[in-house]
Amino acid sequence: MTEKQLLKIAVVGAGSYGTALAVHLARLKHAVTLWGRSRDEMAHLAADRENKEYLPGVKFPKSLAIDADLRAAIVAADHVLVAVPSHALHAVLRLIAPMLMPEQGVICAAKGLEPETGKLAHEIAAEVVGANRRFAVISGPTFAKELGQGLPTAVTVAARDVAFAELVAHALHGGGFRAYTTDDVVGVEVGGSVKNVLAIGVGAADGLGLGANTRAMLLTRGLAEIMRLGEALGGRRETFMGLAGFGDLVLTCTDNQSRNRRFGLAMAQGKSVDEAMKEIKQVVEGVRVAPEVLRLAKRHHVDMPITEQIVRVIQGEAKITEALLALATRPQRSEAD
Repeated sequence: MTEKQLLKIAVVGAGSYGTALAVHLARLKHAVTLWGRSRDEMAHLAADRENKEYLPGVKFPKSLAIDADLRAAIVAADHVLVAVPSHALHAVLRLIAPMLMPEQGVICAAKGLEPETGKLAHEIAAEVVGANRRFAVISGPTFAKELGQGLPTAVTVAARDVAFAELVAHALHGGGFRAYTTDDVVGVEVGGSVKNVLAIGVGAADGLGLGANTRAMLLTRGLAEIMRLGEALGGRRETFMGLAGFGDLVLTCTDNQSRNRRFGLAMAQGKSVDEAMKEIKQVVEGVRVAPEVLRLAKRHHVDMPITEQIVRVIQGEAKITEALLALATRPQRSEAD
């Protein structure tokens, strides 16, 4: 077995997933610094040695450093891991871009599309931090709570620079956490983006008591939508059958730790979009990204009926029962279409 190369890593984003990744990397003996945008919140994290708001019960390793000085955290790092909601990715990358040194790579743990433009993470990164900078995406079926608890977890690390993908995967791999690699950045990003939209639909169907048959239908046909869009954008079919596609889809659609699934459950109870968002109290990526996914699909002439109905519900054009009925009564067609 190759001896693990220990790295200095700055984790930008102290939400649940960023905190969990920072904790995991610190447990593996990497020198990790966690940064968040609020100085008061960072002061609480440093004093409590725990993220009581987003990851309660997970104690920080002694080696995990908390720093409210972003520049200091980045300057001291070999690489920077950005773990923020997708709608904030562009702004955060723009913030750190002037601080980055040429040799530093950027690792992205955001899942989603940029609001209004529909750009994928690697496209945003190329625009903001440079197309020649090493860039990798982490995606897969990962709930922050379980990762923080050290439960077995697996992800895919995607980078066009295969050596950088392997470096990042090697850094993450260990302590019950498995990391696989691929050069299919587009496929991994599409899988991580669209599954959040589909989880809203599955949550709503389950909330209405429509049964296991309906859940299986939405999962299977939802995967077909991911594949159609992903292949149209240049992703590979095998990627969508892996951790970043099928794996993440099943996790997000079927467990109530998923904010997107819980949003669908709330919609099934008759709650409005605003009421459901307030109840969940955290970012629901599927709500933000659904219109962008649909616009991207139309731009590439890709049929995504489940996504289309979820967008209608989010935008107040249909009730959830009407949307699901519309899906159930669509004309017969070949499964390959």
